[in-house]
Amino acid sequence: MIGNPRRVVAGLLCLSALLAGCAVGPSERPPVAVRGPDGLPAAPVAPPGPSVPAVPPLQAQDTSIPFADCTAGAFAAYGVAVPADRTLRVECGELPVPADPDRPEQGSVLLGVVRVGSAGAPLDGPPLLAVGDSATDPTAGHALAVAARVAPAVLGTYTVIGLDRRGAGADRIDCADPAARAALVDADPAATSETDLAGLLERARSVVQDCNLAVPSALAGFRSSATAADVEQLRVRLGVARLSAVGTGDGAGALDTWARTAPGGVGRLVLDGPPDTTVTEPDRSTARAASADAAFDAFALACTGGGTCPLGADPRAAVTALADALRTRPLAATDGRRLTAGAALLTVLTVLPRPDDWPALAGALAAAAAGDPTGLLGLLDPVTGPAGGFDGMLATACNDDPARLSPPEVSALATTLRTDHPLVGGTLAIGLLACAPWPAGTARSAPDPAGTLPPVLVVGTAADPRHPAEGARRVAEQYPTGAFLSWQGAGTGAYPRTPCVRAAVDTLLVDGLPPASGTLCPP
Repeated sequence: MIGNPRRVVAGLLCLSALLAGCAVGPSERPPVAVRGPDGLPAAPVAPPGPSVPAVPPLQAQDTSIPFADCTAGAFAAYGVAVPADRTLRVECGELPVPADPDRPEQGSVLLGVVRVGSAGAPLDGPPLLAVGDSATDPTAGHALAVAARVAPAVLGTYTVIGLDRRGAGADRIDCADPAARAALVDADPAATSETDLAGLLERARSVVQDCNLAVPSALAGFRSSATAADVEQLRVRLGVARLSAVGTGDGAGALDTWARTAPGGVGRLVLDGPPDTTVTEPDRSTARAASADAAFDAFALACTGGGTCPLGADPRAAVTALADALRTRPLAATDGRRLTAGAALLTVLTVLPRPDDWPALAGALAAAAAGDPTGLLGLLDPVTGPAGGFDGMLATACNDDPARLSPPEVSALATTLRTDHPLVGGTLAIGLLACAPWPAGTARSAPDPAGTLPPVLVVGTAADPRHPAEGARRVAEQYPTGAFLSWQGAGTGAYPRTPCVRAAVDTLLVDGLPPASGTLCPP
């Protein structure tokens, strides 16, 4: 089923950032990517040996999902640019899954599924599932974006499969009172008083109450472990013994859970920027603030290094000045909406994971500084617009997190983060109140990864504003078969947008050869 694209906020809605501390490096220098025969950076390949499990062979689909051609209009429907260098064919279907995998008697929901391949080629080839991040691309249409950018060798080997994340497609929920939702989005990052925090907590409480009344049977199903169960259902319906997959951000987190709970169904697996769920608050937000700050530095450098930057020579100072001005005088749009300091900084955190959208962000920030809030409000539409995904993604974030901070703890954390990271720290800390009245989530009870898993490649990005690279490194260390690849870039998800990482991932996916663990890819 074709659905509208969803790009849902990272700042307020997703609470799965991880500890990213500085550590003393290894005594031996890590392997560094070199240039391959095609002139592109390529990662060193791990030497073969008895400790490296065999990579499972690829298997064509024998699917029981009724797919139908939906090429016409699919790219526009999912907001993906039609590639100029290849012609793709798209088929769409639906996957029925339990509304709550732990309570199948509660009924089912339909998730959109797409499969994408080269035009003229059959689409029943070996499947490669692409699971996007909830803040960047949570729909089945993520497969279109991946198929449009991967190397021809990958398209020649696989059919790319996309699956809606819960809340991103036909099961989207709209249960919160608009005023309460707006209050959480507009929350002042500088708020510290007991009165201010109590007011936000009351708004958050009303969201919880309204949503529990509106969708009591489905709300608990909005969690990453449910997505992991959806992936296993998809594998069975595709008719393959093992499913190869690439996950981005918290999509990688869902695949991490799947690999732990259903290791026998795992094929060639890539976790690109996964969260490390062993880290809890306040360490999680502390690490994320540092990584988001680094991502903003990369955004500022890209702006000032590309010619004329609309934010001037010092983008950080320009955005800080804008937030200070909006704190006392929000900007009114012609449609009646307001741009507040909280909404402006939340928009920054929403767009930082997507470097392709940085030019639009720079232009929108400059326009707001000149008195026009339209651009920033437009970038925030996936959260607060008519088809925004705020409610479902908030439910997922809160259901995934077993920890809750009290208002005094949030206030103390906000003070610390505003001191250490003045631009983003307050927004990240105050956003934790959104989950404070929500029933506490369940800590991951999945077993440790099986030593019999095929090689698992984990990619970490140095300036990932959602999931710090050090957390990704720890995820790799949890796998007996794990290999860690570090990219010195910015944004959430390095594959397939950077050549060095693309070459390493493709070598695993196509040839079954993982890179040497600890390989470093340059920016």
